[in-house]
Amino acid sequence: MLGDLPLLPGERALAWAQDGQRQWYVGTDRALLLPEDGSWRRIGWERVERAEWDRDSGALVVVETAEFGTLEPTHRLRMNDPNRLLELVRERVTASVVVRRFVAVEGRRGITVVGRRAPHSDGALGWSFVVDSGLDERSPAVQAAAERALAQARAEIGV
Repeated sequence: MLGDLPLLPGERALAWAQDGQRQWYVGTDRALLLPEDGSWRRIGWERVERAEWDRDSGALVVVETAEFGTLEPTHRLRMNDPNRLLELVRERVTASVVVRRFVAVEGRRGITVVGRRAPHSDGALGWSFVVDSGLDERSPAVQAAAERALAQARAEIGV
C-alpha cells in the first residue's frame, strides 16, 4: 500500500488508517492523502482549514481552505482505529498556522484571517478567511473587516 503513494522526493508517510472498504488514508510530513477514484487526493497541511472528530458518526471531518466567498470542500472520513492519524492531523494543521487575526463585524461575530506555511516550503504564506455564521461575506462590512484583518496579520509578522 505505501509503495503506491504519490510521495514527493524526501516525503515520508507518518500515520495511516483504513476504512471498512479497505481504503487507506495517509498522513505524511507534508500532506493528507485521501483515496479518490482509484488514485489519491493530496491536501497540503497548509490547505486544511480545520479537522475534528465527529463522535456521533465516527468520522474525521476535514475542511479545506477555500477562496474568500466560496464553499470549503469538506471530507468525512470513516476509519477503523483513526487514533494515530487523528493525532498527526491535529499536530500538522496546528504547526502550519503562523498567524491568526480576528476582526469583529457585528457584536461577537466577525472574520478570522489565517496565515499558513507549507512544510518544507520557501516560507511563503497562504492566507485564508473564516467568516462567522450569519454574516454575508459579500457585505461591505465583512469585506472591509477582511481587509483590516489581513493588514493586521501581515503587520504582526512583518510581511
